[in-house]
Amino acid sequence: MTAPSSSKNIQEKACRNPFRRLPDLWGHLLFWPIAMGGAALDLWSKKAIFEWLPTVPYEKYVVIDGFFQLILRENSGAAFSIAQGQRWFLVGISCIASVAAIGIFLFGGVQRRITQIAMGCMLAGISGNFYDRAFNNGLVRDFLDVYVGNHHWPTFNVADSLLCIGVGLLILTNFMAPQADQTHAPRQTAAR
Repeated sequence: MTAPSSSKNIQEKACRNPFRRLPDLWGHLLFWPIAMGGAALDLWSKKAIFEWLPTVPYEKYVVIDGFFQLILRENSGAAFSIAQGQRWFLVGISCIASVAAIGIFLFGGVQRRITQIAMGCMLAGISGNFYDRAFNNGLVRDFLDVYVGNHHWPTFNVADSLLCIGVGLLILTNFMAPQADQTHAPRQTAAR
């Protein structure tokens, strides 16, 4: 009878070990390339569009008529122009968010691939917009304009898209998590 209790103690000690839940190699091979590649894509796309579009008539390029176009916009705030002109506050928030994303990935027990991808997308988005806030006079460069008629969604960029993808994936994993936990939970039978 001592074997099951000692086995249980070993399992409990393993669960308390903070390094037991570190991401595996595949987790790192997903998270870091997505984070760095996404940030690089965002910065490259901003540079390319902001150099090319001023050479186009009216500084506007229609991709899908009546729905999607490229235009030049700069935003001194966060999403939907929140905290306009609060450059250093937003830089500080970006730094905290970056550290939090890396910390959650490394030490938060993130084992599911979809969550690792989501965290990589979020870090890429945070990093891309952080760069603009810190090194572009506090102005985030936006150029993607989705619209129907005269109704325009706020102009955005690749970093904003990556942030939305990351948050969307996290929401999906939260909806899927209870079902996954229930399917793998051991069955308990009532003793009679």
